[in-house]
Amino acid sequence: MANTVSFPSSRRIVIVTDAWRPQINGVVRTLESVGKVLREWGHSVDYLTPEAFWTVPVPTYPEIRLSLASRRAVFHRLAHSRAHHIHIATEGPLGLLARQYCIERGKGFSTSFHTRFPEYVSARLPVPQDWSYGYLRWFHDPAGNTLVPTPSLRDDLAARDFKHLKLWGRGVDMERFQPGKSDVFAHRPGPHLLYVGRVAAEKNIEAFLALDVPGTKIVVGDGPDRVRLEKLHPDVVFCGYRHGDALVEAYQGADVFVFPSRTDTFGNVMTEALACGTPVAAYPVTGPKDILTDGRAGALHTELSVAVRRALMLDRRDASAHAQNFTWAASARQFLDGLVPATVRLPQLAEAI
Repeated sequence: MANTVSFPSSRRIVIVTDAWRPQINGVVRTLESVGKVLREWGHSVDYLTPEAFWTVPVPTYPEIRLSLASRRAVFHRLAHSRAHHIHIATEGPLGLLARQYCIERGKGFSTSFHTRFPEYVSARLPVPQDWSYGYLRWFHDPAGNTLVPTPSLRDDLAARDFKHLKLWGRGVDMERFQPGKSDVFAHRPGPHLLYVGRVAAEKNIEAFLALDVPGTKIVVGDGPDRVRLEKLHPDVVFCGYRHGDALVEAYQGADVFVFPSRTDTFGNVMTEALACGTPVAAYPVTGPKDILTDGRAGALHTELSVAVRRALMLDRRDASAHAQNFTWAASARQFLDGLVPATVRLPQLAEAI
């Protein structure tokens, strides 16, 4: 469809997202990184985010805030953007209003699937996953394309009757995350096993904390379960959030990066660890099995302790070499190719009204 519409060399793109700073997660990192590349290529990228509106915190997730934007305000912003493309990145309040705008005005749009909310919700509330997937299927169905980060997630969503799925991979900042070996954890017994991410139930972090392997477990990140888990695991080093050089040093100082999640759709932290030369240990599930396609860069096993032991035997040079396969330029190209012209009325829009 995109080939039937002529665009200027500089396209105007609006990305609507409920996830934005000060949140620290893969969605925000991805949208910022791709936007930076697109701007370098001469495109105009505007973000419609909760920053412009009053917000309220999500219960149990105070760092995640939902927008209280009005229909009028969102419709006004989108109408005056004169966007060639509208991309709706999240399924929250802003995403819903943007979806409504596009359907009512007959605008073509694309969406992306970043997070397995059905699994996240069911980990905390007695809500059947089928209900949540039903909502997500309804949300994405009118889109011209729904962009997904990995082939295995695409296949899973297709089996759940999601339509118009296209791949949109992820990258890693090679200038920031570079191979090396720091001594930041040298004062603690090795080997050093690192986890980076939210300290929350949906990340399956307790599988990491319960590992019966020698060495020191280190957690970089924060979240609603941190206080409880610190008390249960006094032998684990909880560092809180680390940014910039301190985060790079944490990756470089680890012998193995452990990724215990079974529900992440990609896992940007894995590519960051690989870029720093740290092999990854993970379960053979969506995300890890799409990233760790070279057995020299990481180890997958249904028993996480086995994956850790195997990863400890890998060469850091192979890990950093594998990371070169993930670039933000390639990700930005896939994103651009997956956008839908706002001027083209999609057949499925008539059904959604």
